[in-house]
Amino acid sequence: MAKDRNGDVIVVGSGVVGLTTAVVLAESGRRVAVRTREPAEATTSAVAGALWWPYSIEPVELARAWALRSLTVYEELAERPGETGVRMVEGVMGEARLDEHGPWAAGRLPGLRASTPAEYAGSGMWARLPLIDMPVYLRWLRERFRRAGGTVEARTVTDLAGVRAPVVVNCTGLGARDLVPDPHMRPVRGQLVIAENPGIRTWVVSTDAAAGTTTYVFPHRDRLVLGGTTDPDDWTTEPDPAVAARIVERCAALRPEVAGAKVIGHRVGLRPVRSAVRLEREVGPDGGTLVHNYGHGGAGVTVAWGCAWDAAELATGAVPGR
Repeated sequence: MAKDRNGDVIVVGSGVVGLTTAVVLAESGRRVAVRTREPAEATTSAVAGALWWPYSIEPVELARAWALRSLTVYEELAERPGETGVRMVEGVMGEARLDEHGPWAAGRLPGLRASTPAEYAGSGMWARLPLIDMPVYLRWLRERFRRAGGTVEARTVTDLAGVRAPVVVNCTGLGARDLVPDPHMRPVRGQLVIAENPGIRTWVVSTDAAAGTTTYVFPHRDRLVLGGTTDPDDWTTEPDPAVAARIVERCAALRPEVAGAKVIGHRVGLRPVRSAVRLEREVGPDGGTLVHNYGHGGAGVTVAWGCAWDAAELATGAVPGR
């Protein structure tokens, strides 16, 4: 079989799922190259609100297992927040009940409890979760990959059959819709507002099922990430000023300090949603191994490490240090 000049494994895609999978493979001793159309900072992952939580992802039980395995990594990375961009931050998950989430999460999330009326005007759950500054984290993840001997190649892949390597791992997210092709992939548009942080230290997520909205305030040290929208099958990547104004209004209803915060930016990302994550191995077009790892919806950051370990095992066998 022809061997790609860049190494034993080619990972296609440089979002958080692709980079994490590449790190696991490289650190297991494989020669790995990431092939990407755009740098990590330009992917949907860079726009993510990035609170650890298995949001909008199926199958639920597998997603929770992947999330808990990933949680261990994020807890370790939170010991070096300036370097990794990962912090453990307290907040309230609105419309979440302990009897629904406690059984799978309580053992790993100390202090998980029902929120008080002073913390949230409704039923909610207080938790301390990883909150990730994605631009910082993606840079750190890419450098970790390079330190493990990996290489990143700016090269657009238009056909998986043209990627000649013993092992190819497809982590193209929404791009899999055309590349595989996989008609089950669909975008769910998310718009965010970036504002200066007036001193908010805790996060909050609020879901209004009747209105079909999820509102959140994620505090980073130098800014707030305010969201959001969930617009199925909307490919628009330009921010809508009217939508942005409504996001700020909804966030200010949860945290009044938001109303006076200076808006410094707008972001739009297209979540790569699928009826279920596709994490499986098949024989590639040239007889090699092709592993698919995509369709993580709004939870790519949350499950990235758990999925990466499974993808690496499918690709090459047991992964040392797992």
